[in-house]
Amino acid sequence: MSRTGLEESGAALGGAQILDGKAVAAQVRAGVRARAQALLARGVQPGLAVVLVGEDSASQVYVRNKDKAAQEAGFHVRTLKLPAQTTQAELDSVVRELNADRSVHGVLVQLPLPRGLDAERVVRALDPAKDVDGLHPENVAALVMGDARGLAPCTPAGCIELCDRAGVSLAGKRVTVVGRSLLVGKPLAFLALARDATVTVCHSKTSDLPAVCREADVLVAAVGRPELVRGSWIKPGAVVIDVGINRLDGGALAGDVAFAEARKVAGWLTPVPGGVGPMTIAMLLSNTVLAAERAAGGSRG
Repeated sequence: MSRTGLEESGAALGGAQILDGKAVAAQVRAGVRARAQALLARGVQPGLAVVLVGEDSASQVYVRNKDKAAQEAGFHVRTLKLPAQTTQAELDSVVRELNADRSVHGVLVQLPLPRGLDAERVVRALDPAKDVDGLHPENVAALVMGDARGLAPCTPAGCIELCDRAGVSLAGKRVTVVGRSLLVGKPLAFLALARDATVTVCHSKTSDLPAVCREADVLVAAVGRPELVRGSWIKPGAVVIDVGINRLDGGALAGDVAFAEARKVAGWLTPVPGGVGPMTIAMLLSNTVLAAERAAGGSRG
């Protein structure tokens, strides 16, 4: 199903082709397992430490999913569960300990943190080489400068990987990102620029957002507003990547894109769930095994 031009769209065939994040994530994870096995043959087991502070139910689910995926990849996993009453000094001490632990190659502090704890301070305290979320200022700077020695944020990297695996080239294409968050919107813009895309970043102050979206060859929605992007906002044949995941009043999940409308217009479309979400965990594993390779002297970048 590989292609390099957006003109050969699923829309032209009567409906968008689905960018199956579960299937692509499985491919990425298989590659990670193979790399982990190669490291094990050299006496190195990739190590991931996950720090969970407090009892946030959504964070607990995310951490369980990450733990399971990392173990399946052949990693050594340490999960540190700290009480909500943990002080900043105590959390800082845990981060310093993990930075110094040579058996740990990746450190992830699950966000959000309980009230009273400074997330930015914690991120800055991480060893950039172990910052597998790609949030440390040194990794952000590497992203902006196009320096491959950094670790890229997982969700934006997952979006790019989805395009790569589908054979969608971003070079020369108009990529519009709706949302300017530090976690997704801004880093995704820089990753797309690195692929020679012409990038537009939209936000709450953007004038005539639907018109701007209709110019996009690749449209990424990452604002956390259910079904904000309507089918009429989408250029026929465009690639539409829905990063949002929102729980509706009835309990159902919805993305930031009106899926049923978009499917009639887009060329490629990610579902929610099953699109970008699985890619986020897959890229976390990819970052961790890359950090382990670098620590072992077998750097891939």
